[in-house]
Amino acid sequence: MLFSVNDFKICAKDGDTLRAAQFFSKELKKRTSANVTVTSDSTTAFVTFVTDNLIDNKDEYTIAETDRGFIITAKTIRGLIFGYSHILRKAKFTSDGVDITDTICGTHKPQKSIRGHQVGYRTTPNTYDAWDYNQYFEYYLDMMAFGTNTCEHNTTKFGKGEMNPLMRYTQDEFVIEASRLADSVDLDVSLWHANDDNETEEEALAIREKIYSRIPRINAVFPPGGDPGEMYADDFVERCRKISDLLKKLHPEAQMHPSAQAPHKYKDWGDAFIKEMEKMPTEIDTVIMGPNHAFPMHELRKKVPARYPLRFYPDITHNLRCEYPVNFLEDDWHFALASTLSRESVNPRPTELRTLHRLFAPYTIGSVSYSEGVHDDVNKMIWSALEWDKDADLKEILLDYSRYFMNEADENVIADTIFLLEKSWQGDPVENPCIDMAHANLCTLKTETPSLNENWRFVLLYFRACCDKCVKMRRIFEKPLCKKALFQAKKGLIEDALDTLNTPYPDEYSQLRDELNALADKLFCMIGIQLDVEHYYADSWERGATLETIDNNVTDKAYFINKLQYALTMEKPLQAQYINRLVNRNKTETDEIYYSVALHGLNVLGLKQDGEIYMDIQGDRPYTKEKPLPMSMTKLYDNYGIKCKFGGFKSDTNYNLTVVYKSDINPDVTKHRVTANGKVIYEGAQFGGLKNSEFDKEFLMPGFESATYTIDSSIFVNGTLELEIFEPTEGFKFCELWLKKA
Repeated sequence: MLFSVNDFKICAKDGDTLRAAQFFSKELKKRTSANVTVTSDSTTAFVTFVTDNLIDNKDEYTIAETDRGFIITAKTIRGLIFGYSHILRKAKFTSDGVDITDTICGTHKPQKSIRGHQVGYRTTPNTYDAWDYNQYFEYYLDMMAFGTNTCEHNTTKFGKGEMNPLMRYTQDEFVIEASRLADSVDLDVSLWHANDDNETEEEALAIREKIYSRIPRINAVFPPGGDPGEMYADDFVERCRKISDLLKKLHPEAQMHPSAQAPHKYKDWGDAFIKEMEKMPTEIDTVIMGPNHAFPMHELRKKVPARYPLRFYPDITHNLRCEYPVNFLEDDWHFALASTLSRESVNPRPTELRTLHRLFAPYTIGSVSYSEGVHDDVNKMIWSALEWDKDADLKEILLDYSRYFMNEADENVIADTIFLLEKSWQGDPVENPCIDMAHANLCTLKTETPSLNENWRFVLLYFRACCDKCVKMRRIFEKPLCKKALFQAKKGLIEDALDTLNTPYPDEYSQLRDELNALADKLFCMIGIQLDVEHYYADSWERGATLETIDNNVTDKAYFINKLQYALTMEKPLQAQYINRLVNRNKTETDEIYYSVALHGLNVLGLKQDGEIYMDIQGDRPYTKEKPLPMSMTKLYDNYGIKCKFGGFKSDTNYNLTVVYKSDINPDVTKHRVTANGKVIYEGAQFGGLKNSEFDKEFLMPGFESATYTIDSSIFVNGTLELEIFEPTEGFKFCELWLKKA
């Protein structure tokens, strides 16, 4: 529907309508060169704002069409912001006026009552600590544009919060003003406030009274059960009850939302927490399900009494070593991408978030997501839109994202490119054409629409596409070098092999890699995102500092350089034997098995693993720069057990099973068990088996060890084997195994 408008008049009388009109006017001026004015005359207005106190829900709004435009009616400014944002999400501005791309009239109500994101001001995030109040307020409005009604901040002791060179304010002064700004647009405020295990109850309450009495708006307080925190469940619930009493004296409508996040210290914390909740404490209003949870969502809902609704704390910010890693249903993010893009790189994951929402949203009254910066900006808007309407069309949400934030761009290209960026993280980058397609799309856009180069959201997407392209180019370049170098080494030409591995990268790659540095500097100036530690004060390499990890190993090149240099220190006869072992490290005969978690993934094991899978990625860690791992060891499966089905063995032959574990030895473990076709071949102290110190020294890194177990020929059934490794108390971490003829 095209409105031929060359003079955008916005009608507002006073109060909330006038403030909404001012915000709307500012947004219009970003999108059109036409005249924009605020007036009290509705007869010629494109949009008229009206408040109605009879509307029950502050999230609800109505859009009605007029001859010249629309009337937006809501209870408070919150609904008015939702209303004008809805228009802007569907609007394309041209020289002829504005084209509304969808039917928008009617009454709009969200399905979930809590729709928020954590935007904590502290040293940990990779973006928020660099912001001033104006940037925070702008981001409030950005999030509200997609239906957010809650912001969550972090609280600490007055005067005790950590500071870094980027922070303009102390944490205590910040949270007061951030709450006031949220209140000015009727945005709910949740406080994440962890317990200090060293505080007495009296000290804890005194600290909270001092803080909460100064914060103008608090709608909920979220004390995590763990992560951090070491209080046992009964003490934790009692502390929450006391804090709740204090909170409600200062903010009568505020609620207590403790999380069922369990400290690792207590194995029975979850059961103890449920026992306390079964006592029906009236001081607690809602229970949060988040990372390091005591129970999975379904089990938590079964166990927590029905009077307590659940609030979700989804981690939409992390890519690995987290609750919902990239490709979380399979946990198979390729080692080259995991090693270089690490935990908090730019990460639009639209289809995965939809799956996550479909899995867990039915159990909850809503959510406040975990976020550590704007690298997850797309994810925030998608999640809020799905919390508003679980059946919202995913492509349409991304079209809205493009129209709202990058109105001058072709919205279909932006939306499709975001999908491509997600698909770029599927499988081996060498085999993934989506990487090149995403990069090409964004290169074309930045050339054809130069204004996008000054839009931080576009530059962020382009930075990510360049990162993916760098990883792919480097992996394509290095793989044949490794192959050629091993061939040379087998012929005894070790120095030639090292020269091959040290071949300089082509200019095209070097130029793209240099562009990442320029983009990082630009993004820091634009939005404060901290893409390295030295120049931009990132909290650590793991906190979104992509430039700290982007050059990490993507092939065995560095590992082979390290091993070939070691070979040069040997006598010639020993050198040849060593090179032979190096070249054949992972090779097996047709009736043998070599398996690597990193190289092969879990699906090839033939069985779905029990429990919740956790993958402890090693490839992005700093130690791998000095002591490069083979790519086969870059992922550690961390669980209580692993099950495998294998076939093709000779029935009249004994086999050796060699497993590589992470050396996290616990002397109290006595039930580490290995079974083959249901028969126990080892049970006892952690790992057990025979040790091979020579192999460990030559081909593993410090902190890893192998254990070898013998499987008698009588155990195999027609050449098949069902293998299980299990430890019920601490679990174990392993990365690879061999089944070779004894």
